[in-house]
Amino acid sequence: MIPTSFEYSRAKSVGEAIKMLSDGGAQALAGGHSLLPAMKLRLNQPDRLVDIGRIPELKYIRREGDKLIIGAATTHHEIASSAEVKAAIPMLAAGAGHIGDPAVRNKGTIGGSLAHADPAADWPAMMLAVKARIELTNDKGNYTVAADDFFVGFYMTALKEGELITAIHIPIPDGDYRSAYAKFEQPASRFAIVGCAAMANVSGGNFSDVRIGFTGVADAAFRDGGLEAALNGQPATAATIDAAVAKAAAGAEMLEDHYASAKYRAHLARVYAKRALMALI
Repeated sequence: MIPTSFEYSRAKSVGEAIKMLSDGGAQALAGGHSLLPAMKLRLNQPDRLVDIGRIPELKYIRREGDKLIIGAATTHHEIASSAEVKAAIPMLAAGAGHIGDPAVRNKGTIGGSLAHADPAADWPAMMLAVKARIELTNDKGNYTVAADDFFVGFYMTALKEGELITAIHIPIPDGDYRSAYAKFEQPASRFAIVGCAAMANVSGGNFSDVRIGFTGVADAAFRDGGLEAALNGQPATAATIDAAVAKAAAGAEMLEDHYASAKYRAHLARVYAKRALMALI
């Protein structure tokens, strides 16, 4: 399909982008791999696109002390290829390498994916597992929102009109922390029919500070507190994982579509939670 008519502007700086976005009906465009398909289906009809994809201050990966900071316009490919990311939290590089196909990875951006908040996208689950904070910028300045509070519903986030995601702040934990992301993907799009990101400290042979994020399961990505509680303080063994994953995504209102029934998604949540957790040990 053809999108409705719109105006196009290219911002040269974050400040200029914020000013352009203050007009009602304006929307940010980065890589376009989330927004443009929705526009072609007329699910999204902005009056104006503000192109932020070439703003240098939004494209970087750096480590600052015990924190990894990724600019919002950094592509999936750049994250997958980053030695800094691989050294700090390998799951993020590995997960980025399984997003879409090469064309999507080379143009799509982490900030665009998070802003779009597709319930089957990969980044939300990983952001929940690593306790990321999303940096938002508006005409009053910058502030951050915890990933736990950012994804609020079906294609809905804490991002307000006139605001822009400018960076993602990820704490680098101290200790024997391990992480993994596993997904059952739709073979054409490679979106997650069910995806599970897991991170935990396994120092001393026990699980602690367990964080588990699911995507593709419900209308928004979510932390699985029940499964985390079933693992915390328990031996980091296959037997512990086998017993705990019976509670995976318990209580979640499962999505149901032509890819998978609610019952099958519940089954996949247990299977892929086990795969992610087993990778930790």
